[in-house]
Amino acid sequence: MGERKVKVYSLRAIVKHPVLFLLILTSLCFTAKAQRVVWWNVENVFDCQHDTLKDDHEFLPEGTYHWTKSRYWKKLDDLSRTIAAIAGDDGWPMIVGMCEVENDTVLRDLTRRSPLRRARYSYIHEEGPDRRGVDVALLYDSLQFRLVGHKAIAIPSKEHGFNPTRDILHAWGICTALPDTLHIIVVHLPSRAGSGRKGEMHRRIVVGKLCELLDELAGKSVVLMGDFNAEPTDKVFRSIGQRLTSLMPQSRKELRQAKGTYYFRKVWGYIDHILVSPSVLPQIKGSVAVGCFPFLLTEQGTPWRTFQGPVYKGGISDHLPIWVDLLSK
Repeated sequence: MGERKVKVYSLRAIVKHPVLFLLILTSLCFTAKAQRVVWWNVENVFDCQHDTLKDDHEFLPEGTYHWTKSRYWKKLDDLSRTIAAIAGDDGWPMIVGMCEVENDTVLRDLTRRSPLRRARYSYIHEEGPDRRGVDVALLYDSLQFRLVGHKAIAIPSKEHGFNPTRDILHAWGICTALPDTLHIIVVHLPSRAGSGRKGEMHRRIVVGKLCELLDELAGKSVVLMGDFNAEPTDKVFRSIGQRLTSLMPQSRKELRQAKGTYYFRKVWGYIDHILVSPSVLPQIKGSVAVGCFPFLLTEQGTPWRTFQGPVYKGGISDHLPIWVDLLSK
């Protein structure tokens, strides 16, 4: 392969060529755009292969959900379409946090073999102890976010008599919107469904572990995102709210006016959240956006989910994505 030649233009040459000047100016304007941070519960993205270490039998072709290759690839195509819609004309999101992802295979297929491959995302995933095999994960655009490191933080569950739950994912790196390192934390708290008082204890353990991490990061730039399985006014946010600022609607009036990210038993709610540290808050542009794209909704205006119980509905997710923009300084 021959050596690539790079042309270098002087300032005088640039001024004499208006088209060249416009192209460079456009490029500069593009790099100055806000950097988008997205969160989305993508609802059970499993491959079709059995993992002997996980209870994933339901998501096999012969399983309860009859999860076939065609359904799997449709799901990945739909996820790609949604992330492209979130990007719009502003360029690909810098960060896309996800939960309910089975494994590295799913993320590799999504970023390398689906239409999303055009975005050239890198991803972070650590295999967690959840018995069904669903984990949290992070996609990032390495042109906007230079990853420095990451780690998975295990939740002490068996020690307290609980089934293992999802790890907390902590990644940190450099982006142009902030002068210091940006710390991204991704969580998926245990569900409340049928958990009772014991389930609340498990959730408190997760929140306690999360607050330990936030105390370690005190004074740093932090974005916390996830499915908390809790409304903004829930007591689970009392301790977290002492450390970070929620970007979600807080007052009863706001909650009535806005629909939410999840629809359950004929009630909309915000159980997906983005919270930021004081140093990040001034860089937030506007408020949290909810992805109410028509192709994500049923005719009744509710999230078009992939499954309703064991019945395949052909939709994308039972949650709607949310995002915020960080303005470059």
